[in-house]
Amino acid sequence: MHAMQYELTLPADYDMEIIRRRVAHKGHLLDAWAGLGLKAYLVRERGVHGAPVNQYAPFYLWNTVAGMNGFLWGGPFQGIVDDFGRPSVRQWSGLAYQEGVAARSPARAAVLRTRQVPDGVPLTDFMADAVRENERLAGADGAVLSASAVDTSRWQTVHFSVWDNDTPKADGDLYEVLHLSAPGRDRLPC
Repeated sequence: MHAMQYELTLPADYDMEIIRRRVAHKGHLLDAWAGLGLKAYLVRERGVHGAPVNQYAPFYLWNTVAGMNGFLWGGPFQGIVDDFGRPSVRQWSGLAYQEGVAARSPARAAVLRTRQVPDGVPLTDFMADAVRENERLAGADGAVLSASAVDTSRWQTVHFSVWDNDTPKADGDLYEVLHLSAPGRDRLPC
């Protein structure tokens, strides 16, 4: 499993309905994308739920590198580049994925939290803690799914969780989920 995200931070007065219409019009295009586990179309609106910025920040879990590369090099990503410029794309190696206790519920919110891997800590211990945190998140009321991954270039972990409500039981940056494309969700490794 590979995790990926890019963030488009938009002006404070940006009409976020433009992003909502874009996702409503194009979101379904990845509903059958080969190699994609899932894509959560995420937004934050400045001043809503404490968000400091307007942002479009989709988060992906890939089952295959070929699917990810096909998306980035000749797929729908070119539309983002054409319309907004080329954003920096973060990538993480997957550590854990788990369906949540509310797995069959619609996705309404997502939480992303990054943590630095401290120096001097045995990596196996830290990563085992990250996997346990993933399990804890997936077991919380309202959890649709949870994933954890690590960026070894920055030595950071990311915890990504999706919820069926607007008040998730997780710490981190809160996003609204506009759409969830999940053609290979059932094949993401647990």
